[in-house]
Amino acid sequence: MIGGRSVLALVTARGGSKGVPGKNILPVAGRPLIQWTLEAARASRYIDRLILSSDEPAIIRIATQLGCEAPFVRDAALAGDESSSIDVAVDALERVRGYDLLVLLQPTSPLRAASDIDGALEALEASGAPACVSVRAAEDHPYWTFRLDASGRLRRYVDPPDGASARRQDLPPAWCLNGAVYAARVAWFLREKTFLTAHTLAFPMPAERSLDIDTDADVAYFKSIVEGSQLRS
Repeated sequence: MIGGRSVLALVTARGGSKGVPGKNILPVAGRPLIQWTLEAARASRYIDRLILSSDEPAIIRIATQLGCEAPFVRDAALAGDESSSIDVAVDALERVRGYDLLVLLQPTSPLRAASDIDGALEALEASGAPACVSVRAAEDHPYWTFRLDASGRLRRYVDPPDGASARRQDLPPAWCLNGAVYAARVAWFLREKTFLTAHTLAFPMPAERSLDIDTDADVAYFKSIVEGSQLRS
């Protein structure tokens, strides 16, 4: 609970994954991937209840063994490649009622810390904003990203202001969603069915905790970080 408001944490983990099959329970350093997120959530100072939304019996079994509730099995219609996290979150909130704040956590962000979860919730509470999402500094600035037109010529996605400096050190800060923390006021979220509006607050996170696993290369990178940390300890 924070500011007298109850907090529901939702971990979303479907069974199907084409990029990295079975990634949500893929073992890394002796722990299934989802465990890293569950441990961060359980260490939060503000989360009142931690639940899982999944369609996969193996994920449900592992999560419950690790102390996460699985009060329902996600419908197959919400477990396909085209299913959105928004629809999954709305479904969970319609099944598990009575909470003021929602924090959605994806197992594919294993380096997120409890302090990141709590920091986003504190920012949400202090600002009065309807939602707060975690971000990282963009690796490539929008002024220097391009599309190709039909003839293969470069076209900027965003035109810099007239007279703007082209030097990297002079560019204004740019941010990207990192997928680690999505927090919102439940009543607002159910009405708007999004985390992202002009009123959404950003919670910056460092690059070293902003890994979002989507490919085998991401998994290999995560393993290298964990194994390197173990060697140093």
